[in-house]
Amino acid sequence: MPPNSITVALDERGQALSSTELARKLEGWRDGGKREVRFLIGAADGHDEQGRTSADLLLSFGPATWPHLLVRAMLSEQLFRATSILAGHPYHREG
Repeated sequence: MPPNSITVALDERGQALSSTELARKLEGWRDGGKREVRFLIGAADGHDEQGRTSADLLLSFGPATWPHLLVRAMLSEQLFRATSILAGHPYHREG
């Protein structure tokens, strides 16, 4: 892994961040000089212990098990929402 990258493992035991919290986390990494964030989707049984401990963040979309294609769509939506928040577009859940 390049030293200026971040690894986020999607894991049911991770932090459940709101869209705004995820946006702020991405903003902090960006402003801190990180050039890329890699999101890892685990296998059917999740990530092994080494994968969880080596990640910079464990991110949870809840305790349910989600199919990979649905997780990709959910992650894409959250990344779109985060970039919209950081670009200053109104977010209906704020205020």
